[in-house]
Amino acid sequence: MAIIKQPSCDDPIEPALLPVAEAKRRLSELMPALTETDVVDTVNAANRVLAEAVVSPIDVPSATNSAMDGYAIHSADIPATGEVHLSVVGEAFAGRAYPSKMQSGEAVRVFTGAVLPEGADTVVIQEHVELHGAQVGIDHTAQAGRNVRHAGEDITCGGTVLNAGRRLSAADIGLIASLGIRSVSVTRTLKVAFFSTGDEVQALDESISETLPQGMVYDSNRHTLRCLLQALGVEAIDLGIVRDTFDDTLQALKAASEQADVIVTSGGISAGEADYVTKAFHELGDVSFWKLAMRPGRPLASGKIGNATFFGLPGNPVAVMVTFLAFVQPALKQRMGMQNVEPIAIPAVSAENIKKSVGRTEYQRGVFSMSEEGELTVALTGKQGAGRLSSMSVANCLIVLDDLVNGVKAGDTVKIWPFDGLLP
Repeated sequence: MAIIKQPSCDDPIEPALLPVAEAKRRLSELMPALTETDVVDTVNAANRVLAEAVVSPIDVPSATNSAMDGYAIHSADIPATGEVHLSVVGEAFAGRAYPSKMQSGEAVRVFTGAVLPEGADTVVIQEHVELHGAQVGIDHTAQAGRNVRHAGEDITCGGTVLNAGRRLSAADIGLIASLGIRSVSVTRTLKVAFFSTGDEVQALDESISETLPQGMVYDSNRHTLRCLLQALGVEAIDLGIVRDTFDDTLQALKAASEQADVIVTSGGISAGEADYVTKAFHELGDVSFWKLAMRPGRPLASGKIGNATFFGLPGNPVAVMVTFLAFVQPALKQRMGMQNVEPIAIPAVSAENIKKSVGRTEYQRGVFSMSEEGELTVALTGKQGAGRLSSMSVANCLIVLDDLVNGVKAGDTVKIWPFDGLLP
């Protein structure tokens, strides 16, 4: 009887494997943006995703003001040659407007942020004038209209400040607050349930012995996923470790689908006898894809279980992180209503030869740096086994080699995804 071999990341390319680009297209269809919204206080809106554009209720600046400490004058008083002496008739401070209209031949001492006095259109900085008692000397080098911030030149009343789909940063919160906007409309928080699988997986708790039992491994994947999910700002629902039985796995997936928008599992997704996630998913769900032409992470399942989107990630720790960053994270961002969800690829020069076959996309761990010549270069972290989680800790980027790449030579340009900005 012939032995039927199941696919592995180390196998030659199988024509039936789904290309990464097609998997991305299908995921886009699986993850429509949330339509439910919340109204939250601006001070509590950091990292939430805008459901509606933010429109400014005011001009910024609200009034024409001085950009520097100096003297407000009318440009008509600037001499064509030489110097003119203007009478200093008062002072204007930020928050305290000058009460009178300036006349020709007058100047007002102004400070940064002060509303420009009526009748003035120019500020000459204090370093460029000479004081002569109650008069100030202005020479012909003064330039009309300089050092003035005009009302609305930054933001116009009624103008769109931030578009829907933007995840609010610290700068965004400050900007919204500067407009006097006390609350914003954001998409509701996405709920993501996740669990690890396997009889060999040992939880990190106080009940375990000092020595890990032979054949057991500590559960790292669940803690990695929790950190990745929390950094995205979703509600992460930890369902623990599910043991290797069909009934346990089936019930865990059912429970997850009833309380979450998205389910993420690690392990049990290949085609072995003990890979119960695969069996339960095919029993419960609508499968979009299962095996991809990629490395690491060939067995990557996705589809629907009830109303929840399902991601079955491999069990190897590196494959978990790579598949999450390449597929799950962009999909979650899309579901949250974000725009521009894919990582930004940056070109870098490979410092070494890299083995790679045509036909699958590979994500290899790398360390990029700037050479003495100012060139961005990247090198592998070493051996690229999917179980070497330390390589992800050492790395500061993924080297992304598309399916058409047939090996890389030192000096070739490759694409990298820096972790700073890719990891949320």
